[in-house]
Amino acid sequence: MSHLPAAALPTTGTVLIVDDHELVGSSLALALRHEGLPAGFRPAHSVVDVRRAVASVDPGLLVLDLDLGRDADGRRIDSVPLIPALRAQGWRVLVLSGSSNAVRVGAALHHGAFTWVSKTASMPALVAAIREALEGRSLLPVSRRDELVARYLEWDRRERGVRDRLATLTRREREVLDLLAAGVRAQAIAEHFVVSLPTVRTQVRAVLAKLDVGSQLEAVAMVRSVEPGDDTPGGIAYGVR
Repeated sequence: MSHLPAAALPTTGTVLIVDDHELVGSSLALALRHEGLPAGFRPAHSVVDVRRAVASVDPGLLVLDLDLGRDADGRRIDSVPLIPALRAQGWRVLVLSGSSNAVRVGAALHHGAFTWVSKTASMPALVAAIREALEGRSLLPVSRRDELVARYLEWDRRERGVRDRLATLTRREREVLDLLAAGVRAQAIAEHFVVSLPTVRTQVRAVLAKLDVGSQLEAVAMVRSVEPGDDTPGGIAYGVR
């Protein structure tokens, strides 16, 4: 992804905080207003909430929570896929996150976030980081930013390779692999598909050969590595490019 030049980023005194934790968001907005900075807070528990929050506000500095809670199926709602579009709308995005996962933070930075601040930082530190971001400066050292982005890109490169190999499986082979990953034994898989056990074993051998692994455990680990989870960054699993 190409990054917009610094000159294309907005310089404005307006701060919009979008977070699924109302206490965090409202407290931060209050602290910023106490410092003389015009700041507003909008709670968001979904992608739609974020889009609604920014729809009626002139673009400025957006303090965006990396995690927006869980959806109805219990899956984490990740804000990383929203960052490119927000940048295109003119927002400068400061990612606020309780997660210290370097790969996830690197994903946000790579996809257009201006800077990142941990939610574990003190309130004065958060206010200082936001004040600097308003002026087009980041308190995140360039070397640390580069390291975080590099960690994400390495993860991305590995995951692309895994997905390419998984894409070589037939539909039935992938179904067999998914059942193995769910802990289902070969005999139960045979009964599920109403086929013989030797047929399932042949399919498993085909899976191992196509994935270039030596055991079912390795194959299962491979498929689990690309399943969205708490340590999965925005990117491949979420369609950000």
